[in-house]
Amino acid sequence: MSWTLTEEHLEDLARGAAVLGTGGGGDPYVGRLLVRQAIREHGPITILDPSEVGDEDLVVPTAQMGAPTVVHEKLPSGEEPVLALRTLEKHLGQRASATMPIECGGINSMIPLVVGARLGLPVVDADGMGRAFPELQMETFGVYGVPGSPMAIGGERGETTVIDTGSDNRRMEWLARGVTIRLGGVAHIAEYAMSGAEVKRTAVPRTLSLALTVGRTIREARENNLDPVSELAGALHETLYQNLRVIFRGKVSDVERRTEAGFARGRAQAVSFDGEHKLELLFQNENLLALVDGEVRCLVPDLVCVLESESAEPITTETLRYGQRVVVVGISTPDLMRTPEALATFGPAAFGLSYEFTPVEELL
Repeated sequence: MSWTLTEEHLEDLARGAAVLGTGGGGDPYVGRLLVRQAIREHGPITILDPSEVGDEDLVVPTAQMGAPTVVHEKLPSGEEPVLALRTLEKHLGQRASATMPIECGGINSMIPLVVGARLGLPVVDADGMGRAFPELQMETFGVYGVPGSPMAIGGERGETTVIDTGSDNRRMEWLARGVTIRLGGVAHIAEYAMSGAEVKRTAVPRTLSLALTVGRTIREARENNLDPVSELAGALHETLYQNLRVIFRGKVSDVERRTEAGFARGRAQAVSFDGEHKLELLFQNENLLALVDGEVRCLVPDLVCVLESESAEPITTETLRYGQRVVVVGISTPDLMRTPEALATFGPAAFGLSYEFTPVEELL
């Protein structure tokens, strides 16, 4: 059923989106502020269940693209994704019936809400990644046959461009990344325009509702002096993300982070509180791999999430720093993200990792 998103939902939603974003997807705090402003100016937002979208309706996902580290210096106004959507509508010669996230992490759970509030469009409760990934071809939409282009890009100074690479989503990503770099490292996009029938066939369903549940569960656990991680594991067990496993508890001992080719890349290390075990994380915008004492404990596409050890507040890759006390958890992804076709698009090999994918519930 559809529901109405108001300002009161935003803190829980942003927290949950940051958890599901596996360290990436952009700064959830910035996204929360953008949506709050849009709701105050334009009113609440209708969230549509995928089952309620008409098969012939045009749904146009919207998002932010670029390195999360850059967003701290180039805050969006909220007009850029609207510009991208309007540009794509003009190119297609058709108005969108709804917008939708391309991923359910960080700021990119929030950008479609900004668009929805500003334009009075409903937002579909689904996305194309079930988490956050760094590249545009890494979408369940594309895995199951929806082309990403034509796509539109909007810049902070009103610049627009349309990229059309047919069904070649990888080349679309390459060209769009180049444009984004020229725009200062961050841009806003509209892509993977599709019918309502294609939404139902290719999207990961109800991930906005899931993010809200995750954020609320963590908050209520703290308010009731319960263990947030245990409570979160129980809440997730009733969803498509059934399995949560604790990978590591300890203190961050080193972080190497760099912004290159439009991505935030690097690695982090941590030492267990008893000093006997070591964690290594590798990330490209998002956490991709967790090794404990050299052994794989969780890897992409399953979620590697870094949380503050006491509060379970999510820590993004751009805010990870020396001395933080953390608990690292792995969360299983839905089945449609684990098919051979999906793993060929966003499994370990897509990131140059030499490990075969093994579900986190089998590793731990």
